[in-house]
Amino acid sequence: MGSSQPISAAMLGLTSLTVEIDPAKLARLQAAGGLDLVTDDLDEALAEIERVTSAGRGPDAGSDGPVVAVGLVGNAAEVFTEINRRGLTPDIVTDQTAAHDARYGYVPQSFSLEQWREERESDPVRVEQAARASMAAQVEAMLAMAERGSVVFENGNNLRVQAVEHLGEAAAERVNRIPGFMEAYLRPLFARGIGPFRWVCLSGDVADQEVMDDLAARLFPDRPEVASWISLARKHVPQQGLPARSCWIGHGERSRLAVEANKLVADGTLSAPVLFSRDHLDSAGMTHPRIGTEGMRDGSDGVSDFPLLDAMLLAATGADLVAIHSGGGGYSGWMQSAGVSIVADGREETAVRLRRCLDADSGLGVMRHATAGYDEAHAAIERGGETGDANFPWFHDTRATSAGTSTADTSN
Repeated sequence: MGSSQPISAAMLGLTSLTVEIDPAKLARLQAAGGLDLVTDDLDEALAEIERVTSAGRGPDAGSDGPVVAVGLVGNAAEVFTEINRRGLTPDIVTDQTAAHDARYGYVPQSFSLEQWREERESDPVRVEQAARASMAAQVEAMLAMAERGSVVFENGNNLRVQAVEHLGEAAAERVNRIPGFMEAYLRPLFARGIGPFRWVCLSGDVADQEVMDDLAARLFPDRPEVASWISLARKHVPQQGLPARSCWIGHGERSRLAVEANKLVADGTLSAPVLFSRDHLDSAGMTHPRIGTEGMRDGSDGVSDFPLLDAMLLAATGADLVAIHSGGGGYSGWMQSAGVSIVADGREETAVRLRRCLDADSGLGVMRHATAGYDEAHAAIERGGETGDANFPWFHDTRATSAGTSTADTSN
């Protein structure tokens, strides 16, 4: 996930320092335009950041001041600890290592890449123990920076869980002062059925992606952030594989976009079908008590009924591919999720399936959060979805039945 942080920061006009232990990954990202500088020297990295941010603070700096994306070859635990030792206080601090997998996802302090690759096969227990100790050190540095004023959060990768496993349960309350990104930021969106929706142009033609981008940008005038995102993504997100886009849109919006795309396939504006999908982290598609469903208001963090129900709804409403999965690596035993793919091929009968399937998927997410007591979900129900679609008949009684819902109630 190392490419997302500097690109996201640049989109927001922020200077960033991204720590990555594999120099090959940083080289690929720099070649793709995602990094301005790659170095293995922390002093050089910080000096470049200070140079650019100082220019941005000057009397002649405009509102769109200069930014720089710096990639630092190093170990996250070591670099975070050193930055904290120096008393530096970044505005925002987060982590997106593959910390969910202590054997294959996180290189311990003092390990070279070669040593790590060898010992995770020859002595996996030692590697896992060392990795958790390093995660704990990284978390301690993050906590210290938070105490000095940094905005600190975890990206849902089990970093805190692994740190607690090393430090012991007595440390859990302190470690969990670092919030997860879902509970801290995304839940109001998920309560409205808004999540990471995707489309893939099966022609492989970037011209079809341009058509889809234009369509998405103009369809939702009441949510100008959608058009703003499309504009930023066109500028900053490099092409990878088939032309594709991911955009946070919600109930009613997803089906509207897909049905309109189906029309464009039918009349030849799009040269080939378009596949619609979404992330497994979605409004009703996942149960994970440390990611998607952490801190649910009704205590239903670990109840997995909704992704299972979602999969059955997706199959019943005509999806082309439905997947139920329980995660892999360090996520095994922590997660239940449902995935969906449906193709707009231009046929009239496909338009019916697109609307039924995508509305059922996002609508169940609204209902899931309304049942848990989120006002944003009830407001979405009353509004008829993000696009004001009145086709919400199966939600109208949710408020009356959701009061006092317990974990046991939700799982029945």
